[in-house]
Amino acid sequence: IQVMAERGIDISGHASKVYVGLMQEPWDFLVTVCDDANERCPFIPGVHKRLHWSFPDPSRATGTDAERLAVFRGVRDAIEGRLAAWLAER
Repeated sequence: IQVMAERGIDISGHASKVYVGLMQEPWDFLVTVCDDANERCPFIPGVHKRLHWSFPDPSRATGTDAERLAVFRGVRDAIEGRLAAWLAER
């Protein structure tokens, strides 16, 4: 929550979504960012294009609070960069 707030994004009320309830809608793109989701959900009906961008799970980071926070920031920045590159390709 803290590292997203640093970017001006409030995710305090957000939670992971179970995709089963979302399958009734068609989707142009589905982007998974954790390997577990990629392995568990190889096919999802109604998705035109599925993308997988593998990032380490920052919740598994160890060390001091500052070290763990740095891992979260690194993953945030990597996702931000990958998304910007993908959007530039479009």
